Amino acid sequence: MPGPGPVLRSPLGLAHAVTALLAVVIVADVLSLGAAAYMRSVMADVLSTGPTGIDMDAVDRADTAIAGSSGLYLLGLIGTATLFIIWFHRVRHNAEVFAPDVQRRTPGWAIGGWFIPFANLWIPRGIAQDVLRASQPDPYAGELRHQRLLNSWWSLWIVSNIFDRLAARQYDAAEDPQAVHDAAGWLMLGSVLDIVAAVLALLFVRRLTADQNAKAMAGNPFPPEPQYPAAGGPVPGA
Repeated sequence: MPGPGPVLRSPLGLAHAVTALLAVVIVADVLSLGAAAYMRSVMADVLSTGPTGIDMDAVDRADTAIAGSSGLYLLGLIGTATLFIIWFHRVRHNAEVFAPDVQRRTPGWAIGGWFIPFANLWIPRGIAQDVLRASQPDPYAGELRHQRLLNSWWSLWIVSNIFDRLAARQYDAAEDPQAVHDAAGWLMLGSVLDIVAAVLALLFVRRLTADQNAKAMAGNPFPPEPQYPAAGGPVPGA
């Protein structure tokens, strides 16, 4: 006799946590943008006044600001990525309840797919697409809800990751004021791309979570949390 199938599990709590951490990432990106703009301004002053006009204190402050904001961004990114993958696995699990026949990969790929070099550029997106389809009212409809949002977020996420690496390398390799000035401009652009990508990711999390919650409430509600009797109280059903 086959065992019981998967049951729905609410993604709401995880979605709130991911949203909060994405907000932290956005704040870190804004700080990085400001730090890079400050460095660019300092280098512009150096270029206009010449080597004799270098304010080393200002240069040190700008460099410290970039390093500090980058550290905050990295911490926020690690926390966000961890919770996002947990949330992603949760919504993939629920998709197995809603419409298992439209899922092209097993739930384990919702975690493992992120850690395969190069393949992680398309495997998670395909899983997200399947989960979106299962989570909409009619999984077999020709039109896929939030397709544009998914495509926009995923494309910008890839572009921003590549751009960030290139900009960071350019900044690390810069040795003269002009090179630092130009590299700071690239860091600024990278921060803007990161902010937009994070906002799109936040919208994706909220909308997919809302879709699953609405579908669950309409037909397959999430099971209630177990109720435990107070110490010394009666046991329900006894």
